[in-house]
Amino acid sequence: MVNAHITNKMRNLRDAYSSALIQLGYENENVVVLDADLALSTKTKRFGTVFPSRFFDMGISEANMMGVAAGLATCGKIVFASSFAVFATGRCYDQIRQSIAYPNLNVKIVATHAGISVGGDGASHQMLEDIALMRVLPNMRVIAPADATEMEDVIPVIASENGPFYIRIGRADAPIIFERHGKFKIGRGHVLRDGSDISIIATGTMTAEALIAYNMLKKNGIEARVIHIPTIKPIDARLIKKAARETGYIITIEEHSIIGGLGDAVSMAMAKNPVPAFRIGVNDVFGESGEARQLMEKYGLTADNIAKQAKKLMKRRK
Repeated sequence: MVNAHITNKMRNLRDAYSSALIQLGYENENVVVLDADLALSTKTKRFGTVFPSRFFDMGISEANMMGVAAGLATCGKIVFASSFAVFATGRCYDQIRQSIAYPNLNVKIVATHAGISVGGDGASHQMLEDIALMRVLPNMRVIAPADATEMEDVIPVIASENGPFYIRIGRADAPIIFERHGKFKIGRGHVLRDGSDISIIATGTMTAEALIAYNMLKKNGIEARVIHIPTIKPIDARLIKKAARETGYIITIEEHSIIGGLGDAVSMAMAKNPVPAFRIGVNDVFGESGEARQLMEKYGLTADNIAKQAKKLMKRRK
């Protein structure tokens, strides 16, 4: 098991991203960073301050940014391209498909402000379909780190791996659950809590909610297995099959539409030997404006709802 704990420490994953980028910049002069008029919000501006000749603000032109990123990659550059998730995927999907994924170029798309927790910006900016869009593309690998520590571990690894990646992070500060850095392994999931009654499989910052739900369920005599899946594609099918076989029930939790994201990927992994499962996510609707935590509660993206659904599944077993 991987050591993980809910702490009182909070840190923004965007800050971790910028720190990791700057460290990469010192280590490798081929690292270049592109942004689309949102560098202050994505925090890539910090890289530009340290390495101004390797930072390019492309303006409000995401499609052009992806084309330029592809061109730089053909010249041997390791390209990081950032914007809000709604723009980094939806606005320039054709360019990502045709110019990055199809030729398998070395472009790392790091999208911020994903999910319902964008809050007051509302449905137009709450990207809930990006995992589905990126996951379906051949050659594209999709990662959603759980906290700032894991974010800092992810960035150097994807820089060392050739080909395209999509990294998804949110807007808000998130609890630190991994206090120690480690070697991130693409495609590897992690058991954070062991249990034999039910498996809770989470990705991104929803893993913190899964850990809280574990404590709630334990008080009710339910031993849950908590699994963190940072790499949604390629997914750790072996770990998922093992959890399904040994616990018999699965709940997935993601800050994304229940269609096309983690829940679907987990269902596919255990398709030959399925077990009862419940997907927690945004249920095929757009979001709305509101305070981030209130929205998370309204759409069921909380530890309380994870525990509630787990108890329902356990009643079915009885």
